[in-house]
Amino acid sequence: MKSLKDALAAGHCKFGMVIRLARTAETVAVARKCGIDWLFIDTEHSALDFETVQTLCLAGLASGLPPLVRVLDVAWAPRVLDIGAAGIIVPHVEDAAQAKAVAEACLYPPIGNRSLAGPMYQLGLADLPTGENMRRANEETVVVVMLESPHAVANADEIAAVPGVDILLIGSNDLSKGLGIPGQHGDPRMEAAYRTVIDACKRHGKQAGMAGIYNHDVMRRYISLGIRFANAGQDMSFLVSGIRARMDFLRGLPEVAA
Repeated sequence: MKSLKDALAAGHCKFGMVIRLARTAETVAVARKCGIDWLFIDTEHSALDFETVQTLCLAGLASGLPPLVRVLDVAWAPRVLDIGAAGIIVPHVEDAAQAKAVAEACLYPPIGNRSLAGPMYQLGLADLPTGENMRRANEETVVVVMLESPHAVANADEIAAVPGVDILLIGSNDLSKGLGIPGQHGDPRMEAAYRTVIDACKRHGKQAGMAGIYNHDVMRRYISLGIRFANAGQDMSFLVSGIRARMDFLRGLPEVAA
C-alpha cells in the first residue's frame, strides 16, 4: 500500500509478522492490537491455500495492515495480487534479470505486463477507468525481492537499480548458511552483507529489509545501519514463546514442583 511506501521513504521503521500457522481473520486483529505494521503471509514454508491467503489479505486490508504474500513461484504473483495482496515477496532472487521478472509480473505497463483483472480490493473495488486503475495499482503495490545468498548480495547494486522493485529483503538464515556461518547473524561477514545491501538501496532510492533475525542486540545493530522494513517475528515462534513462558511459571510453582 502507498501508505507503507510513503512511511518507509520518510524513514519510519515498519515491522511485520510472518503468518505460517494462522488460518483466520482474528489473527490480523491480534497483530493490529499488538502494534504490528504489516503482514508477511508465507506460502513458501507453510500449507496455506489460496482461499486462506485471501481471507488473511482482505482482513489485512480492512484493518490497515498491508498484507504482503511470499510466493515461491513468481508466476503466482498476479493471482495473489488479484485476490487482495498489497504486495508480493519473492525469495531467492539472485540478479537483476530475476528482479526485473518479478517487477514485470507484479506491475502494469509501462513497467510490467500484469494482466488487468478489473476492480481491485486494494483500491476499494473502485470503478475506475482502465488507465487510472493501472496507475494507482502500480503506486500501491509493494514489490519485495529477497536476497538470500552471497551471490545475490554481490549483485545488490544492480538489483536495487531495477525499476519497480521497492524493497530488498535480506533472508538472513539462508544467507548465513551460504556464508558458512549458519545462524550467526551477528558475525562480521553478515554485517558486511547488510552494509552492502543497505548502501545499494540508498544509492537507488530503495529500502533494505531484514528477515529471520530476532536477537534484540543484532536487530538493534542492523536497524541502526539503516534497516527500516523488518520482520518482528512469526506466529509459530510467538505462540511457542507464550506457551513456554506460562508453562515455565506453572511448573515452577512450589505446589507443582513438589
